[in-house]
Order: sequence, then structure tokens, then C-alpha cells
Amino acid sequence: MSSIAPPSPSPHDDSGASPPSARTRVRRIPEYARYDAATVHGIVDAAVMCHVAFADADGVHCIPTGCWRQGEHLYIHGSNGSRMLKRLQAGAAAAVTITLLDGLVLARSAFNHAMNYRSVVIYGAFAVVPDDEKPAAVAAFLEHILPGRQASIRPGDANELAATTVLRIGLHESSAKVRQGPPEDKAEDLDWPVWAGVLPLRLTPLDPQPDPGCTQAPPAHVAGWTARRMDEAGLP
Repeated sequence: MSSIAPPSPSPHDDSGASPPSARTRVRRIPEYARYDAATVHGIVDAAVMCHVAFADADGVHCIPTGCWRQGEHLYIHGSNGSRMLKRLQAGAAAAVTITLLDGLVLARSAFNHAMNYRSVVIYGAFAVVPDDEKPAAVAAFLEHILPGRQASIRPGDANELAATTVLRIGLHESSAKVRQGPPEDKAEDLDWPVWAGVLPLRLTPLDPQPDPGCTQAPPAHVAGWTARRMDEAGLP
């Protein structure tokens, strides 16, 4: 699982990129918008879960699921029997969201409180990953979760791969929204006698917990999990 440090407090998109479509244009606080591929890729790569919204005969659904990026696509996978995957592989329109929460912003007035965050919204339709590409795609997911894991585990067999559907959606119609920095209080509130600032948040790794029946010593990719994740997140 990779991570990126939050961007600088300046939240505007200085890349010169434009929204790829009308529905990806950020309308609420547009100065937080980021349309460049580097920002979108960085946020996707820092996540291990996304939320997929789609509609079927029973209404609109929004389902959390694991995700990873390869090139210009976001990938998901699941059982062939999944209602969501069945609907998506039939070509249903979808929207995918990822949000990384970086802090709670405490202002001097109630309505200027906010959150620091990095988010991505992706629009489009998923496509089925061909059978001959599935082993590499699943291996990429495992390496995204924990680098080094794929080399030490039992590979999936033909039956397991056949029972699994892997889908991908292009990142060409996506946009990011980033809010960083201190509160944005009104000038008349700056003298209000209350603490204001940011309560930073991070996903902090803890020490590995072995399965009760496991007699194997933790390999390097497991033993180094905590230190590596702390370093990636910039934590002491």
C-alpha cells in the first residue's frame, strides 16, 4: 500500500489542466479542484478502498470495495456472483469516489469549520479484464496492499481465478478536490477568544498480529510493515 504526503497548503490547481468533462468540473469551491493526472494518481495510489456507485432495478447503490491502479485505470475485483460486478460488467454507468481525510479544521465560528482532505471522483463504465490478464492484475493488487507479499504466498489456482471477476475503469474522466491548511475565518471573527487550528489525522500502522496457528517467523515485508508505513506517512 503506497502513500503520499498531503500537498502544500495552496489548494488551487496550478498545473494548467482543465476538467475533462462537464460532470467532472468542481463547482463547489472550485479553487480546491485539481485536474492533473499526477494529483489523481497520487490520491488513488494512497488508497486501498473506494466506493462504487451504480444503479439497477432496485435503485441506486454505493458499495465499498478494494481498489488499485495500473497505468490509466482503476481496478476492482470480486466474486462472479457479486450483484455489483454483474451490473458493472454489463456496462452500467458508474461513479467511483476515494477520500483521504487529513485533518479536522477548527475555526472560530461554527460555519467555518472544515476538513482537510484529498478526494477523487471517477466517471465512466467498467470493462472486464481478460482472463489472461487476471493473474497479473491480482498480483498487482497484492503488491499494492503489501509490497513483497505476492512472492511468498500460494498463487491462486485456475478455479479461484475462474471464480473471480476483475474490472477496470479508465481515469481519463476524473477530477480531484483537495483542501489543506488552516481555518478560513472572517476578519470580524479573528479576535474571538477560542482556540483555532487543525487536528491532523493519519492512518497509523500498528504492529503485525500473527494468526494463532502460524508458526512462521514474519518475513521482511511483514516485519518491516510498521516502520515502512510510518516512513511513507511522514510519521516519527
